[in-house]
Amino acid sequence: MRVRADRARYGIRGGDTREALRFNFFAQRPWGARARRRIVTVASRRVLVTGAGGFIGSHLAERLVREGAQVRAFVHYNSRGDRGWLDRIPAETARQIDFFAGDLKDPQAVRRAVADSELVFHLGALIAIPYSYVNPLDFVQTNVLGTAHVLEACREIGVERLVHTSTSEVYGTAQRAPIDETHPLVGQSPYAASKIGADQLAESYRRSFGVPVATARPFNVFGPRQSARAVVAAIAVQCLAGGPVRLGSLRPTRDLTYVDDTVDGFLRLATAPGAVGEVVNLGSGREISIGALAETIAKLVDVRVSIVEDESRVRPANSEVGRLQAGVDKARELLGWQARVELEEGLLRTIRWLESNRELYDDSRYAI
Repeated sequence: MRVRADRARYGIRGGDTREALRFNFFAQRPWGARARRRIVTVASRRVLVTGAGGFIGSHLAERLVREGAQVRAFVHYNSRGDRGWLDRIPAETARQIDFFAGDLKDPQAVRRAVADSELVFHLGALIAIPYSYVNPLDFVQTNVLGTAHVLEACREIGVERLVHTSTSEVYGTAQRAPIDETHPLVGQSPYAASKIGADQLAESYRRSFGVPVATARPFNVFGPRQSARAVVAAIAVQCLAGGPVRLGSLRPTRDLTYVDDTVDGFLRLATAPGAVGEVVNLGSGREISIGALAETIAKLVDVRVSIVEDESRVRPANSEVGRLQAGVDKARELLGWQARVELEEGLLRTIRWLESNRELYDDSRYAI
């Protein structure tokens, strides 16, 4: 009965059921022609950034303004009326941003935020892995359901491209290294599982409805404005306070990428003609253990500190990702992208920023 109704509604005569259903999926969707248009630059484009008040999102929003985009920043509503890290960017830059306060879990708010956008960068998510053990359902609701709302809104209005944000955590502990994009996905934490769900949902919208999605999969981004829950900031601020440096397990390895390089990868995913339908790692291709990272930061700060493996910070044994090292061939070949800021240079930039903004960080609160 539904197929007959769809035939009558859209004037389909003859043919088989599959053709009627295919037409019903794609009828009256404006994104077909727009998605085929080659995107050369973000300049003058109407661009939405979800999660714009966060660490990477704030850097991306700033960069987009510099590139000449018309930027709308979706920030999480709170009663204080603050806009996250975007309250710390230069006032001249902030004046050029259209701020939209809402919640990804509200489909109407997402639809209003996406309206009229040509490009969408979806970075909004809950990301604190330890908190995902405490409140896993919040991660499902924000990261999976919230992504569904973004995808549906992009489908409805017909965006030219949606850059969806994944994470290296979806790979779990490396089964082979370096990790390329064909590596199995293993949800070793509720956070990682929620991001796998979001990634697969994004891919399903591309396959089912033709939504032009490209997926960025960043590895361990660090730099100014990062949460003190992140390992680089946690180590650096504890070093600046004179130590000791309390961490979880010191043995896992991570692939660290400076935030400016990551933002450049996002922009290339938004403009590269062959990026739609692709998942691309954004990493340095190098790994360092947490213990060695702590020693490196202590040397850069020029302080002698004890580095303590604190049992209260150790993640559950089957949940800790033991090794991450990005395979970067695809990013280089498809996007012409590679990480350019060397680890020590990026760490120095981050330390200098943290030292100049010590009032924003409380070194006694780095349990997670």
